[in-house]
Amino acid sequence: MSPVRDLVTFMTSALRAPAVIGAVAPSGRALSDLLASVAPAEGAPVVVELGPGTGVVSAALRRRLPPGARHLAVELDPGMVTHLRRTRPWLEVLQGDAADLQKLLADAGVDRADAIISGLPWTLFPESAQRGIIEQVTKVLAPGAPFTTFAYSHVRSFPTQRRFRGVLEEAFAEVVVTPTVWRNLPPAMAYQCRHPEDA
Repeated sequence: MSPVRDLVTFMTSALRAPAVIGAVAPSGRALSDLLASVAPAEGAPVVVELGPGTGVVSAALRRRLPPGARHLAVELDPGMVTHLRRTRPWLEVLQGDAADLQKLLADAGVDRADAIISGLPWTLFPESAQRGIIEQVTKVLAPGAPFTTFAYSHVRSFPTQRRFRGVLEEAFAEVVVTPTVWRNLPPAMAYQCRHPEDA
């Protein structure tokens, strides 16, 4: 798993489909570990990633997850899917749209997730798409299970980011904003969400 190969794959996909990729660079180790930290480290959990990109968060999750875990990743971009299947053979990659999460997981024999970690470019989505994906997330989360995603700190006050935070706060009873991870390019923070309001 070469970081150079990851970066080349990321840049190729970002240039081909910037509205799908959305990030300026793959997440760094510190941010990846923060996102992975919500996943259960014991038992046999089912953990789902949305928009894993080149798989840097996937690698952080692999370091954390116990041997009995099931780790699935939903990725839309064909180039990223090919890259993940070649470089992360231990990862179950489901090619498809996170808006169809419930069906994608059902087709894979999964009806509940013990954690969902997202790398999706939320601020590029219209509000209707944000709400649709978050609704799918809340339908498959096990009771008390976390959902986490990240945002770049420099866009925190942008209207699109404030709107997305509002979507999260409407969907979850608990939304915790982590401190900024300065060792990321650009600096970022995570939203850690639990207890869907409609559960």
